[in-house]
Amino acid sequence: MSTAETEPHPAARPQDQQDPYVEVLSPRDVPLGGPRAMTVRRTLPHRSRRLIGAWCFVDHYGPDDVADTGGMDVAPHPHTGLQTVSWLFTGEIEHRDSLGVHAFVRPGELNLMTSGHGICHSEVSTPATTVLHGVQLWVVLPDEHRDTARDFHHHVPEPVTLDGAEVRVFLGTLAGRTAPVPTFTPLLGAELTLAPHAIVTLAVDPAFEHGVLVDHGEVRLATTALHPGDLGYLAPGATTLTLTNTADAPARLVLIGGEPFEEEIVMWWNFIGRSHEDITRAREEWMSSAEPARFGAVEGYPGDRLPAPELPGTPLKPRGNVR
Repeated sequence: MSTAETEPHPAARPQDQQDPYVEVLSPRDVPLGGPRAMTVRRTLPHRSRRLIGAWCFVDHYGPDDVADTGGMDVAPHPHTGLQTVSWLFTGEIEHRDSLGVHAFVRPGELNLMTSGHGICHSEVSTPATTVLHGVQLWVVLPDEHRDTARDFHHHVPEPVTLDGAEVRVFLGTLAGRTAPVPTFTPLLGAELTLAPHAIVTLAVDPAFEHGVLVDHGEVRLATTALHPGDLGYLAPGATTLTLTNTADAPARLVLIGGEPFEEEIVMWWNFIGRSHEDITRAREEWMSSAEPARFGAVEGYPGDRLPAPELPGTPLKPRGNVR
C-alpha cells in the first residue's frame, strides 16, 4: 500500500481502560492510494506509540462493498527498508511487483514482500471481489538488513483449534505452530477467531511487546475493553496473554508482536531510512525515470505509477519509539 501521511495524530484513548498495563490506541481514518483512494483505519504509527516490535504500520479496512467504494486500486509505488504483510478476511487482491511476481492475496493466505534497497508494486482488488476486508501491515528492516535483496513469500497457515478459539499463525510462533516464513527480527503475527464468551489464555514470549487489533466483536485484553478498530498494546514482560470475547457472536482479531525495536528511523511516504538524506535520495531515484534502476518497474498494470509527494519544508528527523 501507499500512504501520503507523515505524522500520526490522535492520542491514546483513556476511557474503558481498567488494566494499567494495557494501552488502547484508537484508529484514525486515512485516504490511501492516490487519486482512486480508499479509506482505511490506521493505528500505527500513532502519536503515543510508533512501533510494536518491528511492526511500524497497521492499516485495517472494510468490510467495504466495492460496488459503492470502487475497491482497491493502488498504482505502482515504491518501498525501501521494509517488509509488507498482506492479510485478507474477504475479497481478493492482485499483486504485481518489480521482482516479476504476479500473485493474489486471498483470505487466510499470507503475502510477504521484502523491499530491501528498493522495490515497487501495485495492488488491485479483482473483479470477482464484492466485499473487501483485511489488514495491511509493514515491518521495518533493521539497519544491517535494510539494503537486502528484494524478495517475496506466500504462505497458507493451517488453522490451530484451541478451546474457544481458532488460530492462524502467519509469522513467528504461537499455540505450538511456527510459520516457515523468514523475518529479520523476532516477530509474531496471527489471526484469532474467538467463540462467543470464550476466554483464551495464550503463552507468549515475555521478551515481546504485543498488539491486539480487533476486527469485529467486543474483546477484552486482560481486563481492558477493546472495540472494533482498536489496537491494544501490552508491554514486554508478560508470559501469557488473556483474551475474552464478551459478546454472543464470534470475535476476530489480529495479534502482532516482537522484541522492542531500538533503532531510530525516518518513515516518510513509502520509504523507511535512517536520515533525511536517505529519504531524499529514494524520492529522487523514484522520480528520476519511468523505470529507475533502484526500484524497477511493474509489468501489467494498466495505468501510470504514483508520483512521490513533495518533501516537507523542514528536514525529517530520525525518531525512536518514544512518547
